Amino acid sequence: MSESDTGAADAGPFAEQQRLFKLLSQDTRHLIIQEILGHPAHLASLAELEYMVGKSQAAIKDQLEALIEAGILARYTYEPSETKRDLPSQFYGFTERGVTVLHDYKYLRGLPVARALYENTRKTEKVERHEAAPRPALPTAVQDALAFDEPDLESVDVSPGQ
Repeated sequence: MSESDTGAADAGPFAEQQRLFKLLSQDTRHLIIQEILGHPAHLASLAELEYMVGKSQAAIKDQLEALIEAGILARYTYEPSETKRDLPSQFYGFTERGVTVLHDYKYLRGLPVARALYENTRKTEKVERHEAAPRPALPTAVQDALAFDEPDLESVDVSPGQ
């Protein structure tokens, strides 16, 4: 196979799909995406991701950089917290391109499940503090793409015999 053959294969009609599939399916990146999808604000601090994903900060940072480079995620800063010791100021969340890719690859259909898993995970005091921390707003298009109606579970009748 010549170099031009390899170049042609890399530029083929499915090359971008294959590249995105590899990007999204790597274990740590996949977990990061799932945790951000499940996060109530869809913006997670590094400490939240470290706890929820169960990998080291170094491993998570490497994968965050790959997702940022691909335009899936962005680093969002909440400047008023930059001088606060106990509050995070850097958060990771989706970009408009990111939610488009997630929609195309059917990730957004799992939003309710990701939220339920996130909500039902026991968290440390530090993670709860980070979760409650103020954070910047996501772009409107991203917020709209990630919005879903949460069911009112208190109004559901789960009595036996139904």
